[in-house]
Amino acid sequence: MQIHDVTPKGVKYPNRKRVGRGVGSGLGKTAGRGHKGQNSRSGGGVRPGFEGGQMPLFRKVPKRGFTNARFKKHYTLVNVQSLNSFPEGTEVELASVLEKGLARRTGGMLKVLGQGEISVKLTVRAHRFSDSAKAKIEAAGGTVEVLG
Repeated sequence: MQIHDVTPKGVKYPNRKRVGRGVGSGLGKTAGRGHKGQNSRSGGGVRPGFEGGQMPLFRKVPKRGFTNARFKKHYTLVNVQSLNSFPEGTEVELASVLEKGLARRTGGMLKVLGQGEISVKLTVRAHRFSDSAKAKIEAAGGTVEVLG
């Protein structure tokens, strides 16, 4: 590090290298790529995972079985303690939860989890409920509706 590299508050984005702008710049002519070879050419270089002709790791690792990742269901999760912010007798569903900012949308379906306590009588419409969430909502005098 040189004294001219030090700034009072630090630099968030250092100046980018301007390559190919003449011999005097220090990065002219070959623009820092050197002479000849695969990486000196435009479009040159190797694909991700290439190991110089050695058998790549992703081909060495065994691949077995079925993965359900493409068919996984994504739920927007909310805990029962968050539902206390609704007034008594409200009908709670995914749209109202998102509108209040109680959860970020991570899926098209709502799942209510049982963390915390609920003291408000609500009608909660969701696609899934944990057993503890269902018990707590009903214990507070509310009703639970499971959507299809």
